[in-house]
Amino acid sequence: MTLTTPRTSGNRDVDREREELLDNLRPDSGAHLAGRDGGRPTVGELVARVTADMRKLLSQEVELAKAEVRAEASKAGKAAGMFGGAAFAGYMVVVFLTLAAVFGLANLMDPGWAALIVTAIWAAIGGALFMMGRSRMRAVQPKPERTIDTLKEDAQWARHPTHPTV
Repeated sequence: MTLTTPRTSGNRDVDREREELLDNLRPDSGAHLAGRDGGRPTVGELVARVTADMRKLLSQEVELAKAEVRAEASKAGKAAGMFGGAAFAGYMVVVFLTLAAVFGLANLMDPGWAALIVTAIWAAIGGALFMMGRSRMRAVQPKPERTIDTLKEDAQWARHPTHPTV
């Protein structure tokens, strides 16, 4: 496999980074395979090289994962901001609908009673939402039970690796 240098992009920094990456990918002349005496490498040297290569590969994979997570977190942050804006807009709609209901009822009765009726309706809605939220919150299990069980099994296996876990 022969790696060639692609055309330049016109940006010196990008071209330099591209060249460095290609230099890292180009196969060496084979001098790195020579052992201590210029002959074949020993098994220990080969294992050391494989370990170093695996460490480098793992490090590069972690860096790639970090870059991907940063990009996705940025997208998620922007989306969360939009949800916040939508929530505020929804809140404003509810406020103005409430005012419209008060003014609409004020045409039929005293404005004070109209405001009291609309407030009572909102109090009933708030109370119902509170009761539903409280009942759902009681069903939440804050401890990760399956994870705790799995960790206990792992600890038991680590203490007695030859015995099967139950």
